[in-house]
Amino acid sequence: MNSKSFEEVTARIKQIEFDEPFDMIVAVANGGIIPAALLNQRLNLEIHLLKLNLRDQTQKQLYDEPRLLEPIGFDFEGKRILLVEDRIKTGTTINYARELLSNAAVVKTFAVNGNADYSLYNESCFRFPWIL
Repeated sequence: MNSKSFEEVTARIKQIEFDEPFDMIVAVANGGIIPAALLNQRLNLEIHLLKLNLRDQTQKQLYDEPRLLEPIGFDFEGKRILLVEDRIKTGTTINYARELLSNAAVVKTFAVNGNADYSLYNESCFRFPWIL
């Protein structure tokens, strides 16, 4: 398993270049919360949570498709959103999140690891430094 230090991840967050401005950060909870907080320190944008569930803590799939656990409680219509997740492997959860946010002007994805518009790593075996 490829392990990165917290310092390595934060250094990449400080260096990544974004091609466009955003109005807000939307974190897919729970995995996107820590990366969104780190991005918030860099971009100084408001953060909102999109509470979705598909897998348990061990990455075992719980449902056939992602579920929205709580109604969306923020205004995103016409906004430019940076949608943040820790890991994007199959794209199932992030694609569902994009559908939910379809009234936004722009939705770009960010992942610490995986296939996204912006990602820090794209490795098959990756350990997050903040997992206890």
